[in-house]
Amino acid sequence: MISAKPTTRSAQTKGDIPVLILSEAEVKTSIDLRQLLDVLAEGFKALSGGKIVNPARPQLDIPQAGYSLAMPAWMAGMHLTVKIVNVFEANIARAIPSHLATIHLFDPETGMPVCVMDGTYVTAVRTSGSAVLSVRELARRDARVATVVGAGVQAGQHLHLLPLVRDFAEIRVASKEFADAQALAARHPGVVAVSDLEAAVRSSDVVCLATHSYQPVISAEWLRPGTHVSSVGVAPPGGELPVELVGRASLFVETRDAFAPTPVGSCELDGIDPQTGTELGEMLLGLRPGRTSADQITVYKAMGVAMEDMVAADLAYREAVRRGLGRAVTL
Repeated sequence: MISAKPTTRSAQTKGDIPVLILSEAEVKTSIDLRQLLDVLAEGFKALSGGKIVNPARPQLDIPQAGYSLAMPAWMAGMHLTVKIVNVFEANIARAIPSHLATIHLFDPETGMPVCVMDGTYVTAVRTSGSAVLSVRELARRDARVATVVGAGVQAGQHLHLLPLVRDFAEIRVASKEFADAQALAARHPGVVAVSDLEAAVRSSDVVCLATHSYQPVISAEWLRPGTHVSSVGVAPPGGELPVELVGRASLFVETRDAFAPTPVGSCELDGIDPQTGTELGEMLLGLRPGRTSADQITVYKAMGVAMEDMVAADLAYREAVRRGLGRAVTL
């Protein structure tokens, strides 16, 4: 008879664990936007290089209300990272964001909790960050005019980031309601609100879609040769990106999971051969080409992957610790 190995009392009780808590304001002040673009680029390389554990996200549906996603990721040198994001569209009418999130960091050697931070800002800035990273890597070097379509949180983050990647002569914002575009432009010096979306797109070098539209917000025919288009809106079963554009442009995605059925993939890419898309990481690693000509139309379609949360949260955590931000609680 084999007897069970005796365990000590310390092995049976967790004891008090100090966990760092970071507020939205503390997270925001801890993320440098230029550094964010760089860590996202490295993250995409690692993702396409098979160095990141990034499982499919499960979705919990709340009928007539919203849904909740769990988004875990890990790679060597990082904390185990799990984001819980809740998407409730009716929140907009309540004057609170439709996407609310927390991010949890755990020690990869013991599984002990290390940090809980606000993830709402991280979700917004990493999503727009990946789109603007695509602008940095795929837009023509002489791109001078950018148009952002949308007037919500994502559009606002795009306006912060776009000036970091090109010396734009003009950045425009357009929205379904012109007053919303005017209000957003007023908060960003030098940004111009426009009412004629078609005219704006036809004269743009970069077009960034950041809406919650269930149908295409632009026409593929409006785009002039050499334009780069990014799209971060997620609104099944339709979506903001015209499907016919995908067939005539060079398509870039975060991962080929973008071609999977929703909620993992993009509804605009449903039924399209995954091999027609290039992962940003593949392009950054030099495994597949990016822009190859001045007349090429390039499209980046985002769905959001947990890698982006992981690298953004790591950036925020390290800077917060360096500066002594946040407060420790005991669990």
